[in-house]
Order: sequence, then structure tokens, then C-alpha cells
Amino acid sequence: MSLKRVTLLLIAVPLFLLANTDGGSSHEISMSNSDFYFRVLNFSIFAGLLIYLIATPLKEFFKGRSSNIESRLGEIEAKLEQSKREESIAKERLKMAEVKAEEIIADGEAEAKVLARQIEEKSMQLLSSLEKQLEEKMEVEKKKMVKATVRELLENSITAKDISLSNSKIVSLVSKKVA
Repeated sequence: MSLKRVTLLLIAVPLFLLANTDGGSSHEISMSNSDFYFRVLNFSIFAGLLIYLIATPLKEFFKGRSSNIESRLGEIEAKLEQSKREESIAKERLKMAEVKAEEIIADGEAEAKVLARQIEEKSMQLLSSLEKQLEEKMEVEKKKMVKATVRELLENSITAKDISLSNSKIVSLVSKKVA
């Protein structure tokens, strides 16, 4: 309420109370023979001075408080905007990281396939090489076995008496070997 309304109420209420007295003399205290008017007047002056003296500092306090709240709100809004920018940057980085991860996975799979193919080719080459070596070894062993069998047969079954060699036959055999 405004100051004028408060003052009007403070003055009007006692007037209504005074209008209610019967005006006769009695032992009761009436408004006319009391110091009520002076007390109301003193209270009104005190309230007016109090309001006059406190109003300006109180207004300044609330203005300062509201400006402080506004500045804090501005700081909070700036921080919120900064957080939103950082969030959008982080989201972009996350998307880029996901794309890069997918590329790395695809490259890894392709490289794994290439390595598997190379390993398979080397294994096949090694296997064919081992098969050739085995065949050659088997051939060599077969020849050794044939020679051993022939030697054993020759040693056991054929004696010098069984073979008659003449000098002319020996010369022809040696010349065939040399040629």
C-alpha cells in the first residue's frame, strides 16, 4: 500500500472510534480525555520518519540485490551457452571418432583378409615344397633300396665262379663306362 493510504487509515480509524462515544461523563476513559490523539500523531510522525529514512537504503539494497541476481543469472546463462557449445563440439568429435573407428575396423578386416591370403599362399607353397622334397626323398630312398637289394642279391647269389669274364669282356665293359 502507498504511504498516503496508510496515513489515511491511521487517522480515520481513531476518528471512527471517537464518533462511537456517547459524550457523557463517566468513569470510563474516553477519547476526549485521553492522550490517544497525541500517541497516534507521534506514531504517525515516527512511522513517516522511519519510512523516509529507511526507504532509500532499502530501495538501494533491493536494487543491488536484483542487479547481483541479474549478473549471476547472466553468468549462469553464459556458462550454459558455453556448455552447449562444448556439448555440440563433443558430439561432433564423437561422430568423427565413430566414423574413424568404423574405418579402422574396415581397414583391419581388409588387412586380416590380406594377411590370411598371404599366409594361405605361403602355406600352400611350403606344402608343395615339402611334397616335392618328400617325393625326391622317396625317390632317393627307392634308389638306395634298389641298390641295396641288387648288392645283396649280387653278394649272396652270384659268386665269382658264376661269372666268367675274359680280358676282352673286361676291356669292353671299361671302355663303355669311360665313354
